[in-house]
Amino acid sequence: MNDGWAIGLMTGTVLDGNIDIAMLRTDGERVNEFGPYELVAYPNGIVPLLREAMEEAASWRFEGPEPSIFAKAEEALTRAQAEAVNAFLTRHGFSPDQISAIGFHGQTMLHVAPRNGAIGQTRQLGDGDLMADITGITTVYDFRSADMQAGGQGAPLAPIYHRALIDGIGAGAETAILNLGGVANISWFNGDEMAAFDTGPANAPVNDWVRNRTGAEMDRDGSIAASGQVDEVLLERLLTHPYMTQRYPKSLDRNDFTSAMAEGLSLEDGAATLTAFSAAAVGKALDLLPSRPTRLVLCGGGRKNPYLRQAIAQRAKVEALSAEEVGLRGDAIEAECFAYLAMRSLRGLPISFPATTGVPSPQTGGRLVQVS
Repeated sequence: MNDGWAIGLMTGTVLDGNIDIAMLRTDGERVNEFGPYELVAYPNGIVPLLREAMEEAASWRFEGPEPSIFAKAEEALTRAQAEAVNAFLTRHGFSPDQISAIGFHGQTMLHVAPRNGAIGQTRQLGDGDLMADITGITTVYDFRSADMQAGGQGAPLAPIYHRALIDGIGAGAETAILNLGGVANISWFNGDEMAAFDTGPANAPVNDWVRNRTGAEMDRDGSIAASGQVDEVLLERLLTHPYMTQRYPKSLDRNDFTSAMAEGLSLEDGAATLTAFSAAAVGKALDLLPSRPTRLVLCGGGRKNPYLRQAIAQRAKVEALSAEEVGLRGDAIEAECFAYLAMRSLRGLPISFPATTGVPSPQTGGRLVQVS
């Protein structure tokens, strides 16, 4: 199979209100060309709907029938993302028949990692048939389920794409990629070995803390955290959580570390302490790798928070660079990843590996809706 253009779609658990859309020309192994990308705002009403569905998911925990809100939210987000794709293609002068595949991640509602020998479970909202019908483009979706059914963590899935990016910038084992979404995940390679896992929370706890107390969607630029003081005693206690030293592969749900960690603190001190915890957890994660990188390339929305970035450099004792500083597109990387994974899926290439998700052997994934 020759390379082709693919579109990747991503919306993270931080629920920033955007649909991330990016195009790549790739064969699923090499990135041959970066196409356009955009962050497109969801139509009014969808983010509150997704947030309500996510709150119900946290209570559901895969016990009994799915919350009825899932069906409504799934159709709404699929239609919104499909219509965003059609408009995106029009704006950039592409037609559907020029696109080999859409990598449609969907919206994670709940992710429960394997525990004590039990298979994990995951649920992403996203109707692949509806996406293919509205866009007229072959769609790959539900990327995580096959890995989990095979005994893997289902996350992170970005490492194989991160490896392509690290190769592309000519870096080695001294450099790792750290994605800062609702949860933080790291990808590291030394040429032969590949390791990746969720390090801990990133933006979710502090954003929830600020939203619950001020109504603002996030601690923009870390300004609230910057005006507070870190409760170092509490931070040290939080860092004793068993996850910090648990061997990888390992993964987290958005709700595994919450804003409740800072209960009793002021708005500002709580924001500072939660941000410091996200940063210090990165340092604990680096200590687990076969060799400790000296440089992190930051992608995801958290890279735009100067307080978080400085905290990572200070508490993880590492150089922290934004993706843009090494020539990458920080806002596009997660969406690009699912374009890349879609092309790998079409070719039957693996998207998860023993040292990234803990799956017993390299595993392909994604459900395919073919459009002839």
